[in-house]
Amino acid sequence: MKIGIVSRTDKVEALDLVKSIVHYLDENNVPVEIERRVTDELVEFVDYCVDIEDMTSDIVLCLGGDGTVLYAQRVLSHKKIPVLSINVGTVGFLTEVNPDDVFECLDKLLSYDFFIEERMQLDVKCDGEWITVLNELVLMTNQPAKMLDLSVSVDNEIADEVRADGLIVSTPSGSTAYAMSAGGPIVDPRVDAAIIIPICPFKLSSRPKIVPSSSNIRIKFQKEGKQALAVLDGVNNKIYDYMDEIEIRKSDYPAYFVRFKHNFYASVDKKLTVV
Repeated sequence: MKIGIVSRTDKVEALDLVKSIVHYLDENNVPVEIERRVTDELVEFVDYCVDIEDMTSDIVLCLGGDGTVLYAQRVLSHKKIPVLSINVGTVGFLTEVNPDDVFECLDKLLSYDFFIEERMQLDVKCDGEWITVLNELVLMTNQPAKMLDLSVSVDNEIADEVRADGLIVSTPSGSTAYAMSAGGPIVDPRVDAAIIIPICPFKLSSRPKIVPSSSNIRIKFQKEGKQALAVLDGVNNKIYDYMDEIEIRKSDYPAYFVRFKHNFYASVDKKLTVV
C-alpha cells in the first residue's frame, strides 16, 4: 500500500501531525508521497514531493477541514483514489478521524480493517466546461439587496420560478453544509438524489425539492440587470447574466472515502451539538 498526504499548510498542528504520520509510515516501511504544497513547508520531506495531479497512491490522507477535503477530491475522485480525512479544521462534516485517533486508525488502515464509501457528485456545466462538485453549486446575487429571478427546470419540466437571494443545488454530502443553513433537509449520503434549495425566497411556494440524481437540472437567468455569482464547492467560478443557463447532472465520478464504521447520524448529531 502506498499512502499519499495532502494537508492544509496554515496550521502548525497540521504540519506537526504530518511529520508524525510520515515517521510512523517510514517505520512500517510504507511508501509515501506528499503533496508539493506541504513539502514546500516541510523541506525535510522534499524527497517525497509530488504534485497532487500526479499522485499514484492507493489511499490519500487528507489533513484539514471540509475545505481541504473538497480541494483534494476535485482531483482525486477522477483518479478513483480514496481519501481518509483527518479533522484539523473546525466542524468537519466530511472528516472521518480526529487527531487523537490517527495512529489507531493507521493501524487499522495497514491491517485493511476498513471499507470504502462512495459518495455521489454533481457535474455543473459552466461556460461549456463540466466541473465536478462534491458538495454544491451556489448561485448568489452579485448586488446586495437585489433578488435573483431564476427559472429551474427538472428534465425539461419547470420545477420553480424562483425570486430569491440565491439558489443552492446540493448533493447529499452537501446537505450538511450551506444547504442545511439555508433550510434544506439533512440527507443520508446513501440517498441517490440532488437537493434544490432557494435562499430566502420571496414566494412561500418556493420550497426545497429533492429530485432523482438521474435528473437533468437547468437554471436560466430571467431578469435583465440582475447578475449572479456561481460558487462551486467554495470556489468562485464566474458572473452570470440575463438569459445565461447552467446545466447540472449526476457525475460519472463518485468521491471515495475510507471509513471504519457506519456512523453518519451519530456523527452529524455530535458535530451539530458541538456547534
